[in-house]
Amino acid sequence: MESLRILVVEDNAMIGILLAEMLEEMGHDVCAIEETEANAVAAAIRCRPQLMIVDVGLGEGSGVSAVDEISRTGSVPHIFISGDISRVKVLRPWAVALQKPFREPELERAIRRAFDAGAAA
Repeated sequence: MESLRILVVEDNAMIGILLAEMLEEMGHDVCAIEETEANAVAAAIRCRPQLMIVDVGLGEGSGVSAVDEISRTGSVPHIFISGDISRVKVLRPWAVALQKPFREPELERAIRRAFDAGAAA
C-alpha cells in the first residue's frame, strides 16, 4: 500500500499518539492528531488528508459531525473507531468502523475497505 497523508481525530491523547506511531510504522505520514470536532475540521482544511481515522465520540463535538462537515468540501475516505462501534453502525450502516482495541492487520484491512468504499461511491 502506498504512503498516505492521514489525519487522526482522537480525544484520548495516548490513544492518538499510539495510533499515529502504528500508522507511521506502516509507512504513512500523520499530518495531525486532533482532539475536538472544530480542530479536526480546521486540520482537514490545512493538511488535506488522503484518509481520516476518526473516533466517534469526542470530548468536544462528534467525530461523525466532523466527517460530515469536512465532506462538504469534498469526500475523504475515513474510518470510524470506537470502543462501541454499534453506535456508528446505527448512524452510518455503510461506514468502515473498527472496534477498539485493534491491531495493525485489522487497521490495514480497514484502510483498504475505506478506499474501496470511496471508489464505489
